[in-house]
Amino acid sequence: MYKAKSSNCWPLLCGEAGSEMSKFGPLISVADLQQQFDPGTWAVVDCRFDLKEPARGRTEYLSGHIPAAVYADLDQELAAPVTPSSGRHPLPQIADFTRLLGQLGIGNDTHVVVYDYSSGGLAARLWWMLRWLGHRQVAVLDGGIAAWQASGAGLETSLPQTTAREFRPIPDNAMVIDTETLQQELNAAQAPLLVDARDRQRFLGEVEPIDAVAGHIPGALSFPFTNSLADDGFWLEPGALRVCWHDLPIVQGTTPWVVMCGSGVTACHLVISAELAGLPEPRLYVGSWSEWIRDERRPVATGDPT
Repeated sequence: MYKAKSSNCWPLLCGEAGSEMSKFGPLISVADLQQQFDPGTWAVVDCRFDLKEPARGRTEYLSGHIPAAVYADLDQELAAPVTPSSGRHPLPQIADFTRLLGQLGIGNDTHVVVYDYSSGGLAARLWWMLRWLGHRQVAVLDGGIAAWQASGAGLETSLPQTTAREFRPIPDNAMVIDTETLQQELNAAQAPLLVDARDRQRFLGEVEPIDAVAGHIPGALSFPFTNSLADDGFWLEPGALRVCWHDLPIVQGTTPWVVMCGSGVTACHLVISAELAGLPEPRLYVGSWSEWIRDERRPVATGDPT
């Protein structure tokens, strides 16, 4: 069961309510969203989605969402069409994505809050994409819509009136790594650390409910994105997150690293976890496992690498 946190321990917002904020995110609590929200300068985006039932997220949004929230569909709007060589969720063309942002009422000065069911594993994708295009005023709602409802706050079914805005992207391609580059770097003497956000059973190759091949990329380490969450569904505090990461050499900041998952979605959750824990930001392997296995010549491993 979700519960309200007794105190706000997150470095969420710099500045008092109503003042200009110099920093925003990567997490925001339900209480802070309720207190700080300004319909003129803020946007809330519902990112609920179900890989097995792609229409479910939008249906649930229409049935009830956080007031003023707009909806972004993972398959249709936060990803480009799948190709024979791509993973399941390739990045959209920048022009298409910036057009979507403008239609959702998001400009370069907009404070954006993204949410999903609870974990942030889906909302993290939009969080990362906005940062990829230079927009840092974005936060994930800690606990998602489940926390919102548990606080006693209501939902609405009416569609919000949005004002179209211009979004001017400043893409940072250094945040992304493609399959060819990853292969080259993994074969180099100073290979980056590759961390896989999928659950442990999928990583080991014991089950594979989505992709055609089970297992993981040889040399990768398993760090399920749920490691960053407490039993109640909220994010762990920064100190606890750092403990979760402490066995990996990235904690010393001496090893470059890359995060991946099944299709470049929940891997973004690890980017948030790293930032909260004070670790260097990793690159995102957007294609991830679903792209890696497109070519049967690429090596696949199963079982525990240790």
